[in-house]
Amino acid sequence: MNKLGPKKQQYNKILLMYSGGLDTSVMLVWLQEHYGAEIYTFTADLGQELADPKQFQEIEKKAYDLGAKKHYTIDLREQFVEEYIFPTIKANGLYQGVYPLSTAIGRPLIAIEAVKIAKKEDIEAIAHGCTGKGNDQIRINVTSKAYAPEIEILQPLIEWNMGRDEEILYAQEHNIPIKAENKKYSIDENLFGRSAECDVIERPEIEPPEDCKSWTTPPSQAPDTPEYITINFKNGIPTGLNGENMNGITLIEKIHELGCKHGIGRIEHMEDRTIGLKSRETYEVPAAMILIKAHKDLEKYVSTKHENSFKTLVDQKWTELVYDGLWVDPLRNALEAFINEINKKVEGKVKIKLFKGNADVVARESPYGLYDLNLITYETKSSFNQNLSYGFIPLWGIQSRMGFLAKKKFEEKND
Repeated sequence: MNKLGPKKQQYNKILLMYSGGLDTSVMLVWLQEHYGAEIYTFTADLGQELADPKQFQEIEKKAYDLGAKKHYTIDLREQFVEEYIFPTIKANGLYQGVYPLSTAIGRPLIAIEAVKIAKKEDIEAIAHGCTGKGNDQIRINVTSKAYAPEIEILQPLIEWNMGRDEEILYAQEHNIPIKAENKKYSIDENLFGRSAECDVIERPEIEPPEDCKSWTTPPSQAPDTPEYITINFKNGIPTGLNGENMNGITLIEKIHELGCKHGIGRIEHMEDRTIGLKSRETYEVPAAMILIKAHKDLEKYVSTKHENSFKTLVDQKWTELVYDGLWVDPLRNALEAFINEINKKVEGKVKIKLFKGNADVVARESPYGLYDLNLITYETKSSFNQNLSYGFIPLWGIQSRMGFLAKKKFEEKND
């Protein structure tokens, strides 16, 4: 065993976070062989059935076929939307300005639910399929240990030190069925997005092949006619689509379908992982990109210049904390107090044009918008007193002018 791994050589019960893919399927068999424990499995429904409504029954059957003592499938979609997706939208959560945290925000929720199951079943250790190179190990381990310090965390991918090529051989030797796409890519899906890694994606000099996409229409094959949608917001939360009020799950699913149809939300990103490695990531995040773009536009419309400037800093720090696996850090709650205060007035509707891979905000309305046509119009009837500029500009620029002249004087003296 890895000298940095758990000290115990044997457990009575282990809970495995189980996706049904290559890593966790191999893990389910390996844990039984290595620890001689009863393996409980847990699959979180975060909306990944968008791709295949029957997949949870297949995952459960596969878990039992591979020797699981008991399997849990828990529908966490509502909680995921209200407590994780909505805060991400309000924080305009785009890591490095690109990635909308679709996988990252799901991990703490899964970890918290796993701890609940472990306590219920008197389980000593939780195992997950995260590598020692990625971010998810941090997100799950930090959250789990915060909620249950007494429960050990097992990371078989570190302990056994198998690469994907060796995992595939292990699966073949132990008659573990693996889907074709899982042999090539490592996939993660939920209501807010889909990621694909490994294989040729690890070659940044090569364009990601089309087969790493599963949800979205190629933009070149998307409809030749643009489609316009209107999203309603209240308190910074999306509440309706095209004038129809909807619950969060339904709303995201509808926007997801529209985004996929028009090829929106395809991301290819050279990402800075928490541990310092560069990683080439590919995502399909149609609903996330449309909703965050709409929210950010409306929020900017109802907020002052100073609020917008400062919130950019708050959003960035919030996003980095979440990406880096520190969901439990008190600073996140403190930042959200400011974010929620700003979002109290983010109410109204945003019109978006969907066309050939692009989602462009083309109009917005709000009872709290700070735009005043009478002030801003260039027509003669404008109520703005332009004579105020004679006094404002000299005062506004006085420090900059003085600084410039002092710098120039210094440079001339020392030239």
